[in-house]
Amino acid sequence: MGKFLTAVAMLALMVPLAGCGDGQPLFEDPDDGTDGGGTDGGGTDGGGIGGDPDLPPGTTDPTAQAGIVRFEAADDAGGGYASNVSYDALSDTFTVDNIAFDGANVYNRDATNAVRSIGGYAVFESEEVEFDPDNGLPVTQLNYRALYGVSTNTATVNGEVLPRSQFAIVRTGDYVGYGFGGFVYERNGGVVLPETGFATYSGSYAGIRVFQNLGGLEYTRGTMVIDIDFDDFNTGNGVKGTVTGREAFDIDGNPIALGGADQLVLPDLNFVIGPGVMTTDGEITSGIQSQTVDPDSGALEVYEEGTYFGIIGGANADEIVGVIVVESEDPRYEGVTAQETGGFIVYR
Repeated sequence: MGKFLTAVAMLALMVPLAGCGDGQPLFEDPDDGTDGGGTDGGGTDGGGIGGDPDLPPGTTDPTAQAGIVRFEAADDAGGGYASNVSYDALSDTFTVDNIAFDGANVYNRDATNAVRSIGGYAVFESEEVEFDPDNGLPVTQLNYRALYGVSTNTATVNGEVLPRSQFAIVRTGDYVGYGFGGFVYERNGGVVLPETGFATYSGSYAGIRVFQNLGGLEYTRGTMVIDIDFDDFNTGNGVKGTVTGREAFDIDGNPIALGGADQLVLPDLNFVIGPGVMTTDGEITSGIQSQTVDPDSGALEVYEEGTYFGIIGGANADEIVGVIVVESEDPRYEGVTAQETGGFIVYR
């Protein structure tokens, strides 16, 4: 199972809001024994401007012939804690380790049917209450959500049939800050990358928004397209992508108004195009941002900014799995920063 890097000295930074209320492994451990400290572009000649791209921790010696796992690094905002993620299809439950006050680590689909999926990806929620076994008194838990996406294609690895791609994101809105959580994404099996020509991929995107200086959790969804130029750049190939038609929903699935005065804005997200964003192992990463128009000057301004990560998979480079993390100042509030973590699986 894929491990998220665990940090130990950040707890004082995380202040909970007052009054907040044995499946098969999805992500196998890298065989290299890494603790998530560093990354390696796999010795490729196509990664990064002057070197390997800055990839998340995980597989330290990736190749085009084998699977790759990447997971969120620990940071001082609480990211990178979720680990040992697994899904049990018989009970339709999701298991997450290393997150305090998320019940007994087992997440269920929303019992009220309010938000069982978003953008075609499954949503799971932690238990609200556990009990002290000695006195039977309730222990209120924090409100976590897990977003899980799985490919429609499969790969056979050592005789076992596995999803070709999958991702998971864990977040909570029950902290004044972004709270503890994590993400992981992986490719099972290898990839054969074209040496020339173009490819286009499309599919759905879904995300979870949490906040700095404000509690609460929201969902987003949209449509995603990624295009690749396998002829150029000479270093790392060209990759462009967009997330369009973005919508937002509160934790109960109610639509959130967009675009008006003092309302949430969710413009198109666009990949930053440049050389060195792809490795010969099939991994991609670069910046991503959205823009808005300044009402006074009419000039474009960066609104959201962050990073996308992805892995191409399949014998014909058939699909891409990945994660996007962006931050922005929320226009609905003063002094509030939003972090959106979203996942995608797109197909040729």
